[in-house]
Amino acid sequence: MYLRKISLTGFKNYRQSEFIFSDKINCFVGNNGVGKTNLLDAIHYLSFCKSYFSSLDGQNIRHGDDFFALSGNFQRLNDQNDLVQCIQKKNQRKRFLINKKEYDRLADHIGNFPLVMISPYDRDLINDGSELRRKYIDGVISQFDRVYLDDLIQYNKALAQRNALLKSFSDQHFFDPVSLEIWDEQLIRLGEQILLKRRAFLEQFIPVFQHYFKLIGGGLETVDIRYITQLEESSYREKFKTALSVDRLAQYSTVGIHKDDLEFSLDGFPVKKFGSQGQQKSFVIAIKLAQFKYTQTIKGFKPILLLDDVFDKLDDLRVAQLIKLVSEHSFGQVFITDTSEQRIAMIFNTMEIDHKIFSLPVQVPEE
Repeated sequence: MYLRKISLTGFKNYRQSEFIFSDKINCFVGNNGVGKTNLLDAIHYLSFCKSYFSSLDGQNIRHGDDFFALSGNFQRLNDQNDLVQCIQKKNQRKRFLINKKEYDRLADHIGNFPLVMISPYDRDLINDGSELRRKYIDGVISQFDRVYLDDLIQYNKALAQRNALLKSFSDQHFFDPVSLEIWDEQLIRLGEQILLKRRAFLEQFIPVFQHYFKLIGGGLETVDIRYITQLEESSYREKFKTALSVDRLAQYSTVGIHKDDLEFSLDGFPVKKFGSQGQQKSFVIAIKLAQFKYTQTIKGFKPILLLDDVFDKLDDLRVAQLIKLVSEHSFGQVFITDTSEQRIAMIFNTMEIDHKIFSLPVQVPEE
């Protein structure tokens, strides 16, 4: 599968642009601020129905415009062509269409056109709070497991209802344990299923991640990921019972899979505290490459790979290893951004692989 063409109208800094891509490697080069990352984000939209960087769709409408529209033509291995469109008007519901038929639920699109993005913001996986790491693992599993995605959606709805009840009990100086138990049962049932799938995923994912880190870093360090949960020593139901008094005081649910975390380590020490900038970047790149490989195994075809400004903070050895990796046949269509056209040209002059270089910004005459 690959993206053959994309059209952007009113998206971020793009008034109206169209790009036709190579099915192998595509490089967007230009100074900072010209729209390289915005173009990657548009591709991300077509896969995930949302921006990689902003949770508010309206913020992606070009300044002065009333809407943005994205259109992408995907080519599948069986020669099937799919047209994916996204339309976002100011203060209106986002519309997503496949072959001009609108989805009833955006969740039904997730996983149809799998994609992996590597960005400088990925270091937030290491340095930010646990919520980001949970969202990451949930996003990966949801691309190939619709039941997991539905369970996660229902879990979050039940959690919101339980938290609203706890808040109302405090406000009204009233407590009704029976009404709370209705949501407890849903959270316990769904939480146990989600926890099992997260653990099963990591059991298969971690060796692949360690393999890619070894390739990028030359095998000089050892890395690991550990799943941290409150449910190690007792059942979900027992935890809910013992936490009830704390929940009432806090006015929200303090126990559950929505509190779980991932612990990243380098040579047995936390990457967050002891990893250099280059080591941290290599760590998250290896995570994303493992995500690519895992998704390929599940789906049976290669996802699209987006590499945003990946060369910064990497030494020459790691850059060479990374480019060598993504140029191999195990990867499919790749998109790369860089500020140096000379560096990109030098890298691909030494490789016999189909590629296109786009110098941004593309000049489009104003009407």
